[in-house]
Amino acid sequence: MALLVSLPEQNLAMAWILLLLLSAACLHTGNSLGYPKEYDYGVNQPEHLTGIQGGSIEIPFSFYFPWELAKDPNMSIAWRWKDFFGEAIYNSTLLLFHEHFKGRLILNWTQGETSGVLRILNLKKNDQSTYFGRVFLQTTEGMKFWQSMLGTKLIIHALTTTPGSPSIIPSAIPTAGLEDTRDQRNPSLLNLGVMVGMVMAKVVVIMPLCGWMIFLWWKQRPAE
Repeated sequence: MALLVSLPEQNLAMAWILLLLLSAACLHTGNSLGYPKEYDYGVNQPEHLTGIQGGSIEIPFSFYFPWELAKDPNMSIAWRWKDFFGEAIYNSTLLLFHEHFKGRLILNWTQGETSGVLRILNLKKNDQSTYFGRVFLQTTEGMKFWQSMLGTKLIIHALTTTPGSPSIIPSAIPTAGLEDTRDQRNPSLLNLGVMVGMVMAKVVVIMPLCGWMIFLWWKQRPAE
């Protein structure tokens, strides 16, 4: 026996199918739109820091990675200055110190931790440069190493005093947060904008379908 379905019922069924397919597509878009793939390893440092000649500065850093650590990860932190491939000024494993910074570098970092601080004492005018943190560690896939892409640009100001006033040598003043935010918008605001856009798109497309379904239901209701 063939199953006979009236035309209004066919239209109603098609409307439900379209609505379900549209909802699934919107959900899939919501999971992928606006979330570009990022590197899964890196070093975070402030973009800029400002220090006073004769004072001190602290460059905070943190790093992340996807690999599983070896039983003995043998982590090591190193620093370069001037440019991405510049001279090494410090290495925590080799206890290497650049002659220019002799007796002026302190690394506050504990083996196994993923964050720390590099402190530079008795700042000099020619300390003004860009500093890049570098990480070395052993993983189950072998030795891995990487460094900050943009580094931290340090600006040194001369100490100024007025007659009769005490000389105060402050520490460095950070001009950016821990993570580099150059040419980037607040990710939470970006995500909010994406979510609002997707909701509005769903409303614009789904409302006519809902109206069509209500109209079909109204036409099929039994006459009083």
